[in-house]
Amino acid sequence: MLASVSRRRSLAALAALGGSFGAGTALAQLRIDIAGVGGTRVPVAIVDFRDESRSPQPIAAIIRADLERSGQFRSVDAPAGLSETSVPVFGDWRSRQADALAAGSVTRLADGRLDIRFKLWDVVKGSELMGQAQAVLPDDARLAAHRIADAIYEKLTGERGVFATRMAYVTKAGSRFSLVVADADGEGARVALTSPEPIISPAWAPNGRELAYVSFESRKATVRIQDVQTGQRRVLADFKGTNSAPAWSPDGSQLALSLSREGGTQLFVINRDGSGLRRLTQSGAIDTEACYAPDGSKIYFVSDRGGGPQIYRMPASGGSAERVTFGGNYNISPAVSPDGRTLAYISRVNGAFRLTVMDLASGQSQQISDGNDDESPAFAPNGKLIVYASRAGGKEVLMTTTLDGKIKTPLLVTLAEVREPTWGPFTRQ
Repeated sequence: MLASVSRRRSLAALAALGGSFGAGTALAQLRIDIAGVGGTRVPVAIVDFRDESRSPQPIAAIIRADLERSGQFRSVDAPAGLSETSVPVFGDWRSRQADALAAGSVTRLADGRLDIRFKLWDVVKGSELMGQAQAVLPDDARLAAHRIADAIYEKLTGERGVFATRMAYVTKAGSRFSLVVADADGEGARVALTSPEPIISPAWAPNGRELAYVSFESRKATVRIQDVQTGQRRVLADFKGTNSAPAWSPDGSQLALSLSREGGTQLFVINRDGSGLRRLTQSGAIDTEACYAPDGSKIYFVSDRGGGPQIYRMPASGGSAERVTFGGNYNISPAVSPDGRTLAYISRVNGAFRLTVMDLASGQSQQISDGNDDESPAFAPNGKLIVYASRAGGKEVLMTTTLDGKIKTPLLVTLAEVREPTWGPFTRQ
C-alpha cells in the first residue's frame, strides 16, 4: 500500500494521523565532510584572505568548501601572503598544479561594516579574470563568502552558482518539531517554527520568501503558508479530511495539493490566496506528492492506481495520466530538474530506499546512492546538485550529491534528526 512505510513524506504523516518566526534560535552548525571521487575537477587555489580574522566567519574556508561540494573543483594547498592587490607569480602556482587562483582581503570600515574584496586569476594563461568588492554587516559575512563562491563558480563554469541560496528542512528533537531555514551548506540555520506536532512537506515559493508546509498543530493535517522574513502565517487549505503535499507552480500563482475532502486522496489545484479550488485527478487510487515540470505544463505525481506506488505524469490542467517509472514496484517522491531533463525519486530496492535519477528523454534510470533509507530529493536551482534526507550512524541526516552520485556531502546534525529538505530558488528575500 502507498501509505505503508513510515517516514515517507506526507504518506508517513497521513498514516500516523488517524510559534511564530522571530529572531530565531541557532541550531548546532552542520559539519561538512566530502566523500567520493568525481571525474575531472578544476584545481583551484583559494588563499586565506588577508586580515580575514576581522570577519566572524572564515571567508576562504567557506569558499573552498562551497566549490568542492559542487563536484566541479578540487582545492589546491595555498600558502598565505597573497591578496587582491598582489601580482601573483603564476609559475609558482602552475608548479602547484593550480588552474585558477583567488585571493582577497577583509577591512573593517568606520561604520562597522566589512569591506570584502577578491580577485580571480587564470593561472594557465597568467591573466586576471575578475575582481569584486562588497561591503556587508558582520552578520552577513558568511553570505558574502557564498556570493564570492558563486562568482568564481560562474566565471569558471559559465553556469550560475547556488551557494548563496537557502534550504529548508524539518528537525525533530525529542517530541518537538522545527521548521528550519539554513544556507545551502547547512550552516547559519535558524528556526522558523516549532511545534509539538509534526511539520512535513515544506516547499519554497518561487519568490524565495514564502514556505508552504503541512502542519498538524490543529490535530489534523492542514496546509499553511509562512513568510520567512516576518513569520506571518496563514492557512491555505483546511478542508474536510486531510490536506497535504503542497507544490508551487513555477510562476507561484497556485499550488497543487493532495486532499481527501471528497473521499480518497486526490490531486487538487488552488490559487495562492486560497480561492479557485479545482480537482485534477479522478481516480479511485491514492494520488499524492505532486510536483510541476519547470515550464508549468505538466505535473508529476505518485499514485498506486497500478497496484503499487509509481510516478505518473499528466497535463497541469488535468486529464489523462501516463506512467513514468517502471523499474521496481515502489517509486515515490518525484522531483524534476530545472532544465526538465532529469527526474529524481526514491526507489525501493530489496527493502532499501535509494535515491534514483532518470533521464526523461530516454527513460533510463540509475541509482546514485547506496543507502537504505533515503527520502525527499530536491534539486538545486541550477540543477547540478540534489539534496535528500538519509540515515547515517543511527541518525537522519541531509546529503547533497552530484547527479552522477560521485561527490556526496553529508550535512551532519548532532542534536536532532533532520528530514524533508527543500532547496530554495536563486531569489533570496
